[in-house]
Amino acid sequence: MASENFENIIKKNEKIIKKSTFNGLIITVIITIGIASFLGGSYISNLDSNQISQEELDEAIAKLELKILQNKLPSNQPIVELKISADNDPTIGNSNAPITIIEFSDFQCPFCAKFHIQTLPKIMDEYIKEGKVKLVFRDFPIQSIHSNALLASVAAECANEQGKFKEMHDKLFENQKEWDSKNTDNVIILFNQYSSEMGMQKEKFDSCIKNGKYIKEIQKDLEDGRTYGISGTPGFFIGNDEVGFIELKGAHPFENFKNIIDNQLEKIK
Repeated sequence: MASENFENIIKKNEKIIKKSTFNGLIITVIITIGIASFLGGSYISNLDSNQISQEELDEAIAKLELKILQNKLPSNQPIVELKISADNDPTIGNSNAPITIIEFSDFQCPFCAKFHIQTLPKIMDEYIKEGKVKLVFRDFPIQSIHSNALLASVAAECANEQGKFKEMHDKLFENQKEWDSKNTDNVIILFNQYSSEMGMQKEKFDSCIKNGKYIKEIQKDLEDGRTYGISGTPGFFIGNDEVGFIELKGAHPFENFKNIIDNQLEKIK
């Protein structure tokens, strides 16, 4: 079958990322208590689904996250003193932008899609299009739970080879539910269809995917991500080598990114 080579590559390269159930439980409890306190006594005294809409709950969570970040952010120093490499991965925006967002992401991750659909467009409008920020996309496909994530990463890298990374990046996230449950053969057919719609050279793209050309590059991203403490997606590092990088885990709302980006831009003035 057309996908036989790729399936063998997947089996050889699959890495299971273990998560701590205990730590997750503790974090959930802390967040729940924090949200309850943040909402105030009028909600706590008689909490039910008729009184708090999902929109109100999401807003409360966003405000709580922002408040935590504001309390953490010092005036003169970054939170994380790490040397974070952008490697030679695809970049969205001006390569000379002073601030870099290095994202470790999984194309099949629903939270990564949420960031792409809800938050990235606002970052694009306010910072990336203005030349203040660039986004470097590093692959972190969690193959143990997302069976098509590695193939999607390869497709994006193959598209980047033809100058179409942003287009494929957008297509994969926007149509995640269209391809995430298909078998390998059908995913390859669909990704080839995407590439044709974008005007890519069909034979070059098809060969790139089937040969797993960028598997080693993706594996390096995974290894670097683990070195930096990435255990889930999406994960972000925001800054540069001069001011350092601030880590942000998860699909946060735009306000949380804005707070960090503005803080980092202020330091380089």
